[in-house]
Amino acid sequence: MDLLRSLPLGLYLEQPVTWLHHLDSRVKLAWLLTFLMAPVLANPFWRLMLVGLLIVVTITASIPLRVWKQQMGFLLTFSFFVFAVSAIAPDGLPTNNQPRLPADELIFAQQPATLPPAPSPKSWYNPFGLGSKSTPQASPVAPTLTSLPQPTDYSYILFNSGPIKITRRSLELGIRISTLFFTIVYSTNLYLLTTASEEITAAIENLMQPLRRFRWPVTEIALTLTLSLRFLPLVLEEIQNLARSVSTRAIDWKKLGFRRAAQVWLMVAERLLENLLLRAAQIASAMKVRGFTSPDKHRVEWHQLRFKLRDWLALGFLGILWGSRLLWGWQT
Repeated sequence: MDLLRSLPLGLYLEQPVTWLHHLDSRVKLAWLLTFLMAPVLANPFWRLMLVGLLIVVTITASIPLRVWKQQMGFLLTFSFFVFAVSAIAPDGLPTNNQPRLPADELIFAQQPATLPPAPSPKSWYNPFGLGSKSTPQASPVAPTLTSLPQPTDYSYILFNSGPIKITRRSLELGIRISTLFFTIVYSTNLYLLTTASEEITAAIENLMQPLRRFRWPVTEIALTLTLSLRFLPLVLEEIQNLARSVSTRAIDWKKLGFRRAAQVWLMVAERLLENLLLRAAQIASAMKVRGFTSPDKHRVEWHQLRFKLRDWLALGFLGILWGSRLLWGWQT
């Protein structure tokens, strides 16, 4: 069990250095926001295109297979499972489809084709017989049923066999949920995998500069975000160490019962919280020893944010992507 390798959340891939590493962090942040916002009110084809684009970017970036195969495989499997369950589940459409032909065609064929004759007027209503003419009664003619051709090949129910029923709405709902889950999770993971935490905070601080006019603590927010991203691997490491310590003791959970097992897990959770607080105190002490009093007085510039040719090309492709999204990507 190695959480630091199986769940690389918040970790940075230092080697090998791909073309995604060389992009400016602000450009990559704009692409990440695109993958998070573009699926909103988008049609299924556009959502599937975003999933394919993420896979193509991962393959062309030459990221090692050992890094992303487990995460992408798990996400694809889970997304396919969500798609299958949503497709065969009831679509929840409250309307009922009225059949084109009656349920009992024999009774319908025996009905008269014309309306019943109007009742004869009373003698006191027209005593002089003005305007009254005797009209012959038409004999009812049985209608002939002809099969009307279907004007289009449209069918709301796509598949119906036994308990499995797939409609157009359920299929669209399955595509919407599965692609949205994959796009949000994997795009965020890919961004954290190819962007250092210092670059992320530097980009966010640079984009939040206009908020200084409203006396927002922009530098403090960037510092807090940097520390939180650096703290994620420590949390995974503590969870991994506690899980290994519990597994090495060979505890027989069946003999403990539910109550004692819950007590053991509460003790483990308490120990985890103590270790995390101890790590946080050590980080704070290390910052104080180095004379770090406030972020405005002790600022460390890790990265120089400059746009290069590849960054402008990435922004150009981003503009083309948003133009296509606004023209053809709307949900109908």
